[in-house]
Amino acid sequence: MSSKLSAKVTSSVHDDTAPSKFAGRNADALNTVSAFLTAQTPQAWFDKAPEHLAELLMDHANCEKKAASTALSMMYRYVEHPELLKKMSSLAREELRHFEQVLDLMAAQGVAYEQITSARYAQGLHALVSKVEPKRLVDLLLCGAVVEARSCERFAGLTQVLPDSVAWLYASLLNSEARHFQDYLQLAQTVNQQFGGYADLQQRVDEFLALDAELVTSPDDQFRFHSGVPRG
Repeated sequence: MSSKLSAKVTSSVHDDTAPSKFAGRNADALNTVSAFLTAQTPQAWFDKAPEHLAELLMDHANCEKKAASTALSMMYRYVEHPELLKKMSSLAREELRHFEQVLDLMAAQGVAYEQITSARYAQGLHALVSKVEPKRLVDLLLCGAVVEARSCERFAGLTQVLPDSVAWLYASLLNSEARHFQDYLQLAQTVNQQFGGYADLQQRVDEFLALDAELVTSPDDQFRFHSGVPRG
């Protein structure tokens, strides 16, 4: 395990990456995530967000459901990992609470919940996941870490462009997303060390981060919570 990866797990240093409106724990959370990700969401995506508020909220609700489902699925599949079971149980409950909060916000904003297509983002990341254990588990955890880190980064940016009646929720969820990111990354480190996996875990992290950067910065045909920059 490289010292670089270890620093990414525990970093809470202050730098100039956090918007000035964030302070204390929110600033620490955002700085930690910013140090981990290799690319920022293009400003053009944030500029489009107010125009696509309904799609944003519906897809956010879907993402929270999916995050809870993923945690539960890992609990069923990997019963031999007690630390993972505890972390995923807590995470699933928290993600479902976030889902309820998004539902409440949608109702307050007059947004009806409809079926919409998923972004290419999660499917793109999961295409990189190994089919062979224990690398598969390590990859699933790394994938979770990257998704949570990207979500945290987008939450912060959305608070800058959305009306206060919506932005408050994203500010309130920042710390939990950063904590989920760190939980996933720490679990990946533990599983890789104890059960084998990758000789160079940092290299594998970098592969996921490179794919994440490509997916969120390249043009996209639709606006979704984790989409690239929408065309047009």
